[in-house]
Amino acid sequence: MSEAKVAIPFVASSPDPEVPAKAQRRKFNAEDKKRILEETDRAVVHGGVGAILRREGIYSSTLHAWRKERDAAVHKAFSQKRGPQPRRNPLASENERLRRQNQRLQEDLEKAHIVIDVQKKVAKLLGDPIAETPSGEK
Repeated sequence: MSEAKVAIPFVASSPDPEVPAKAQRRKFNAEDKKRILEETDRAVVHGGVGAILRREGIYSSTLHAWRKERDAAVHKAFSQKRGPQPRRNPLASENERLRRQNQRLQEDLEKAHIVIDVQKKVAKLLGDPIAETPSGEK
């Protein structure tokens, strides 16, 4: 018997063996995250969660982060207060700014008094007395 050799043509749809220059990070939309979380929450068979993670190609730390995001969103949704937002007094922010400025100026004045007292003491030690202020201020 003679065997006929059949040539298999090169298939152009074969994957490119070259490694891409830069890997692309996978992004999951909200529906995918929700589907995977629901699926892992329903997994009761031993090793079921691991099988889902392997199938989806994600790590357990990613699943943990998604669960934290979901719990935070649920907490935020249920902790919001109802009703109108309290109106802020328009002068309150100006008053607070002026209080901070006043406090800063008070601290600067105290530092200036300390410097003046030190200068007086140094002048007294060097024998060059400085005339006292007539009002008796510090």
